[in-house]
Amino acid sequence: MVIDLNSCVGCNACVVACQSENNIPIVGKQQVSMGREMHWLRIDRYYGGDLDDPVMYRQPMACVHCEKAPCELVCPVAATVHDHEGLNVMVYNRCVGTKYCSNNCPYKVRRFNFLWYSDDVTPSYKLLRNPDVTVRSRGVMEKCTYCLQRIKDVQHQAAVEQRELEANEVVTACQQACPTNAIIFGDINNPESDVVQLKELPLNYAVLGELNVFPRTTYLAQVINPNPALRNDVGIEYSFEEHHGGHGGEESGGEGDNHSE
Repeated sequence: MVIDLNSCVGCNACVVACQSENNIPIVGKQQVSMGREMHWLRIDRYYGGDLDDPVMYRQPMACVHCEKAPCELVCPVAATVHDHEGLNVMVYNRCVGTKYCSNNCPYKVRRFNFLWYSDDVTPSYKLLRNPDVTVRSRGVMEKCTYCLQRIKDVQHQAAVEQRELEANEVVTACQQACPTNAIIFGDINNPESDVVQLKELPLNYAVLGELNVFPRTTYLAQVINPNPALRNDVGIEYSFEEHHGGHGGEESGGEGDNHSE
């Protein structure tokens, strides 16, 4: 997956789509105030510039499906594992809720079911859920699955039609709901997919790439014009040397390799 930060407007449409698609419960204001939010996808916000006229930067953050996932190393029951396609998936029947995986995740994108949030008694509520996604119970960890049910559905349809998957045939819920097409998903082994071409751009980078966990979700850096005549127009004092000199932007290619410029 590649997320273009130049296109993201922070509308939260992807968050709502993920919530609906994956049967994520609405926990309420009280639980959120206690740090028990359940959404798998969040929009991180960072602020810069002057206090009187700040500039806000937005960054969607979900499970980045690390190739060398720190969460998998500490799970005592192998509830979080890699599948044959390289996705970091959850086996809910194994999970015993130790939360070791959450503690070891550098991106803090895992959620724990503290209570039984889902109502499985009221008949009308059953119609609200996606029948293709498991309704999780109390005491297990949850996280983004790259909409695994959609991936399998497309694969099964291609198998029935006896053909190979097309380059951009799989569309995740967040990708489908994004009004600006800021989220791109595809197969990094297919050179014709859009995600492969985007990962080869110089703007592509991995969040916390220095940890060498090789996340499969990368970002296209937001471009700011360093022209001194435009500095005041964006509300910040942009320093080209500060942003490009000595720190080096990290890239992540299709194979997860990081490079420094």
